[in-house]
Amino acid sequence: MENARARRFAPTALMLGNLVTGCSVLAPAGMLPELARGLDVSIHAAGLLITFGAVTLCIGSPLTAWLTSRIDRRTLLTTTLAVLALGNLASAFAPDYTSLLVIRLVMLAVGALYTPQAAGTAALIVPAERRGSTIAYIFLGWSLAAAVGLPLITVIASRYGWRAAYGEIGVLGCISFVLLLLRLPAGLKGAPVDLKTWRAVGGNTTILLLLAITMLQMSGQFVVFTFMGPLLGKLTGAGPDAIGTVFALYGICGFLGVVFATRIVDGWGPYRTSLLFTCLLLAGVTGWAIGAGTLALMTCGVAVWGLGFASTNSMQQVRLVAAAPPLASATVALNTSVLYIGQAVGSAIGGLLFARELLHTLGFVAVGFVAVALILLVLTRPRPVALAAA
Repeated sequence: MENARARRFAPTALMLGNLVTGCSVLAPAGMLPELARGLDVSIHAAGLLITFGAVTLCIGSPLTAWLTSRIDRRTLLTTTLAVLALGNLASAFAPDYTSLLVIRLVMLAVGALYTPQAAGTAALIVPAERRGSTIAYIFLGWSLAAAVGLPLITVIASRYGWRAAYGEIGVLGCISFVLLLLRLPAGLKGAPVDLKTWRAVGGNTTILLLLAITMLQMSGQFVVFTFMGPLLGKLTGAGPDAIGTVFALYGICGFLGVVFATRIVDGWGPYRTSLLFTCLLLAGVTGWAIGAGTLALMTCGVAVWGLGFASTNSMQQVRLVAAAPPLASATVALNTSVLYIGQAVGSAIGGLLFARELLHTLGFVAVGFVAVALILLVLTRPRPVALAAA
């Protein structure tokens, strides 16, 4: 009875862990001006906290999936959350930029485990027919990180400093660690990941296309997202409260998008659901690019963009699991890895453009990335099953 109850609440505990992970990864984007002033560096240099962090995550995700595939999932995930919590608390006391960067890289090298392993663990605790909606639900944590965590980080950092914001994330991580320890059943293990698994992944064209879509979607978004706060300030004169409101709208719409995706994916199928939300993503980023300079138009673009940002990634996870269930441990880890490659590529390109004051160009570069992702998505349309001859 107790084990069944634990399993019933396990997806929620996993989702809250993604909230902590999302806040840990996204935090610098919500307080770039405060970090730049407090650490006496440029906004471009502060943005490199995201770029270098993403590089660490993209390398760490498949590597740690291989090294830890035989470890009990509860032990693995709770240890990861403990490191994230301690890393954020340590960040609050970092004396300078170099120390903060080193703490962040070490923290995220371990944190790379959480999101792919949480998605893989979902497949072990729910029936196959509920797998798609459960994975989408677990990714609500990332939506909440943008809807609640990022605006709070912006507000706290602008009023009390960036150290207080890191402390907030650290406390949240401690709470999430306890919940996961209490609710996730022991004895869960996925299929071991070995070299044969990676060869099988490399020979699957559909999986490779899906991974490319993830990278392009994320690259396009992070060209703008990394510098969204400073861009709003420079292009429209928006202050911290207005920027926090835009971040909140982005996250709330992301939350609503994932809730809707969770409701329709089992009926519509992951391909059609993914197509819908990628179109919304493209429409929103296009709205930002065309409306750059006008706060109302940029805010409307962010709202539409938000509907698609988390839903597209959760659908990518669902599609990868469905494309080759025996390879799920590897493909979900690789999807997370290319997601972070996209973050690194997008934030690096955005940083170069921002440093050169090409503020309007950022939006159109983002549109180009997402448009190519949509084209590849259409190419992965499932073929109808041929009817057998009578």
